[in-house]
Amino acid sequence: QVPLIESGGGLVQTGGSLRLSCAASGQSFSSYAMAWFRQAPGKEREFVANINYSGSRTTYADSVKGRFTISRDNAKDTVFLQMNDLKPEDTAVYYCNFWGVDGAPWGQGTQVTVSS
Repeated sequence: QVPLIESGGGLVQTGGSLRLSCAASGQSFSSYAMAWFRQAPGKEREFVANINYSGSRTTYADSVKGRFTISRDNAKDTVFLQMNDLKPEDTAVYYCNFWGVDGAPWGQGTQVTVSS
């Protein structure tokens, strides 16, 4: 597997929205559950949300439940993270990866900064 490519991050004010994308072309994308993670400065990488291979089941961290939505487009080998009502504590580098696949390489991530 090759690293995934995240995009869509940026600087937004509290209460704003962003939509992150993760491209995984050529990697049998539709066979895998996918997930988003994030890492804030000085903290461990943490789970944000995951989605099963078909998109019919999703799970969220309590900290983002009701504000973030994970989705996928298997025809385009892409997974999304719609982030609404952003808070300063959401500031982090966001990564996507295969869920439950040991050793899958991490991409560069995309920086999300929420100003107060």
